[in-house]
Amino acid sequence: MSFTPLVLSGKTAPRLGLGTWALGGGKDWGPADVPEAENAVHAALDAGICLIDTAPAYGWGRAEELLARALKGRRQQVLLADKCGIVLNEDGRPDHDLRPESVFAQCNASLSRLQTDYLDIYFIHWPDPKVPLSDALGALERLKERGKIRALGLCNVNADQLSRAAALTSVTCVQNPLSLLDHKQKEVLAVCAEKKIPFMAYGALGGGILSGKYRQEPNFRRGDARRYFYKYYFGKDFDGAQAVSMRVKEAAAQKHCPPSAAALAWTLAQDGVSGALFGARNARQVRENAAALAIGLTEREAAYLEYGN
Repeated sequence: MSFTPLVLSGKTAPRLGLGTWALGGGKDWGPADVPEAENAVHAALDAGICLIDTAPAYGWGRAEELLARALKGRRQQVLLADKCGIVLNEDGRPDHDLRPESVFAQCNASLSRLQTDYLDIYFIHWPDPKVPLSDALGALERLKERGKIRALGLCNVNADQLSRAAALTSVTCVQNPLSLLDHKQKEVLAVCAEKKIPFMAYGALGGGILSGKYRQEPNFRRGDARRYFYKYYFGKDFDGAQAVSMRVKEAAAQKHCPPSAAALAWTLAQDGVSGALFGARNARQVRENAAALAIGLTEREAAYLEYGN
């Protein structure tokens, strides 16, 4: 297994990071229990998981504001990742916006909500079809020159976009989806290997379905992220995910670990993957997911999880 470690602000990030989309609550995930959410952040730091990833779109500022409270007195322990490029338009709907002037405003707003004066890494959340990638990267470079961010990264990019970006600037990290249910990243991983860019997987638990908690199709609200973003919860997709989830449960029983840890261990075992983000809404889930760091999968075990043979 080979991977390029993620180094930020002179620190090497652990191979697991805490994602905060669910902690933001809102329409995407439903109401968040604030004390439980803060306990989840503390549990991550106590477990040595110092990389914490957030975005303005996670509860439209709620996740950032929660982190500001949870990280009081602990900011120096954290490698803090944030994002730009997704905003609410005049109709109150999510939209792309990577115009440089907007990126500057988005960064300042995030810093204010987080109550910090810098971000360890700032990601372009999604490419904006209306703005040249070079213009957006130029804006991030200026933020770096001003000391507001220490590194820049890209999320949700294809291999061509990554190659073009790497020719323009120093890309510190790529964050794309990768899991037992979604592993179409071969071309991006090849570029990462060529350019020595760390790859951080997100969605490694398929929005939670690989934790094994769903035995029947759930009835989520229309705006729930597990209905529109993680499309594994209905019809044939649910049946397929359940088959994978059963293999994860079997592997977890053999490894004496939670299913979520086994699923994360598979993602971490993929060649070229530097680390993986996981979501958690309480300290218990953090501890269960953190167990992935202690699990070693053989090639045969990893293949069984993926293919079932």
